[in-house]
Amino acid sequence: MLPDPLHPALVHFPIAFAVLLPLAAVAALVALRRGASHLGAWSLVVALSGLLTVSAWLAVQTGEAQEEVVEEVVPESAIHGHEEAGERFLWLSVAGLLVITLGLATGRAGRVGRTAGTAMAVVLLIAGVRVGDTGGELVYEHGAANAYLDGSAGTVESEDPSESETHAAALGIP
Repeated sequence: MLPDPLHPALVHFPIAFAVLLPLAAVAALVALRRGASHLGAWSLVVALSGLLTVSAWLAVQTGEAQEEVVEEVVPESAIHGHEEAGERFLWLSVAGLLVITLGLATGRAGRVGRTAGTAMAVVLLIAGVRVGDTGGELVYEHGAANAYLDGSAGTVESEDPSESETHAAALGIP
């Protein structure tokens, strides 16, 4: 049985892959300097990049599917920032996968792909941190998880923090 809501369970995968990707890319570059084959050293980086892209796509899809439920308790403006960061991260991961895959080539094209792919892995880590930060704000500052608690539907948080505290108190939420 899948968790409900599914989005919070899935979002940890692209975050983990975004952290592992630059580490794997640097390790592969070190292995290449020590004489490893480019296919052997770089294949793990390509695989991680592919997993990152697929998991980012799943996270975006599940986020969109659950957006309307969360909009019941969180202002749309707060959701919009997270949604934009997630979509940007997805498109960066697709671009990263293309660049990183170029690293499997031989010669100059492969060297450029591996160098640019390593840089792209760092960019993806930074973008992933941004997505995670905005997601954390939804949960910890705006109470997005309250959308899945009984009795909290229809309690959109106000942009004014004092009003949201009043809403939370009315719901018996500390």
